[in-house]
Amino acid sequence: MSHFTDLAHQYIDGEWKPGSGSWDIIDFNPYTGEKLASITVATAGEVDRAYRAAERAQTEWAETNPYARRLVFERALRIIEDREEEIAETIVAELGGTRLKAAFELHLAKEFLREAVHLALRPEGRILPSPVDGKENRVYRVPVGVVGVISPFNFPFLLSIKSVAPALALGNAVVLKPHQNTPICGGTLVAKVFEEAGLPAGLLNVVVTDIAEIGDALLTHPVPKVISFTGSDKVGRHVATVCAQNFKHAVLELGGNSALIVLDDADVDYAVDAAVFSRFVHQGQVCMAANRILVDRSLEEEFTEKFVAKVKTLRVGDPADPATHIGPLINSQQAEAVSSLVDQTVAAGATALLHGTVEGNLVSPSVLTGFAPDAPILGQEIFGPVALIVPFDGEAEAVRIANDTPYGLSGAVHTADVERGVRIAKRIHTGMIHINDGTVHDEPIVPFGGEKHSGIGRLNGDAMVDVFTTQKWISIQHGRSRFPF
Repeated sequence: MSHFTDLAHQYIDGEWKPGSGSWDIIDFNPYTGEKLASITVATAGEVDRAYRAAERAQTEWAETNPYARRLVFERALRIIEDREEEIAETIVAELGGTRLKAAFELHLAKEFLREAVHLALRPEGRILPSPVDGKENRVYRVPVGVVGVISPFNFPFLLSIKSVAPALALGNAVVLKPHQNTPICGGTLVAKVFEEAGLPAGLLNVVVTDIAEIGDALLTHPVPKVISFTGSDKVGRHVATVCAQNFKHAVLELGGNSALIVLDDADVDYAVDAAVFSRFVHQGQVCMAANRILVDRSLEEEFTEKFVAKVKTLRVGDPADPATHIGPLINSQQAEAVSSLVDQTVAAGATALLHGTVEGNLVSPSVLTGFAPDAPILGQEIFGPVALIVPFDGEAEAVRIANDTPYGLSGAVHTADVERGVRIAKRIHTGMIHINDGTVHDEPIVPFGGEKHSGIGRLNGDAMVDVFTTQKWISIQHGRSRFPF
């Protein structure tokens, strides 16, 4: 694990240095409890240094030919391909991701880097007509300047790259703050890849720190124009408020409580496979996870029996073992919270078809059903391996239950009639929904984001240009204007 120690620093203005805070963030392996690294936190002063370095470096970068900027992302892609095994092991060790999950995260990270190569050339100017004779209106797409990125612990390598690479490709500089549980995968590893790819110093800075040390310095600092935040809706609300007060644009990718709906004409075996993956991938620590599985009452018995049988086959254990389906939750607080939520729900009258146990940070799957309609668990995001099965009578009730949540991120509808599925999908208040598939999907050019408490704005494809550039009107008067005085 020597590379953990090598990467256990702040990365500011092209220099690797310890933070100057008075305490350390300890990076643990959530499965073994082994200490991987300790990183002295960055102070508000270091956050300022990072933003000032970004501001200085950005001017020249914005003027760099976009064809030249592209080369950095091509090299970064090659570095990830060359080190794939090492990065996968880092994901397994730092966040308890299974082998399958690490491969999935790396596959997507590479896809987003390939898209970043194209994004460098995407911004196009326009010439618009004018009601004034002799006037030419030019609209330029220019970089916003400096972007602050705050990434989460569940897919840290992917979700840091997903904002960092497009922001850089479009001519901006970035200050990245990874989650304190994943400072390497979500932060310094990303910086190392870009450093080796030849990104000029100062354009990407990584500060490993915590609100306890810096307060809102990352958000209130005058330099960044856009903050890209991925995390919980509770923190997202705070980020949005502070950004609004400081005239910054916030892009928020927040939690979800997605419904996977199994209609009466669905292929039950296929729906079971989709639902099990959508709920239990990465231990259920996925914002798009199928939190609630809604099943037409005519299929409830068959679906439930097959679903529970399949869940019983999932192997819980060491994420480094390729046979493991479910590894540890990120920390003991999460493991305890998920476990007590299940206990409370059962105590309140729900039926546990499977009641998970807790061993260290390993939480085995629970499958619950028989809820009161107002059971609190139905309205919230569960970041753990807990499946809720909810029967419904008819399409209208399925739509009503699916919409009965403050979230609206993803979803799925299973049916033999694709257009019936689309009709229902249109009635569900969600940013993304999939017919005859799982709920966990992300593609480089499709708008990704949520409705309601699941966030504001979109990422991916053209949405990246909207978020990380701004429009500038430059007019030219080819004749002479007549002024009224």
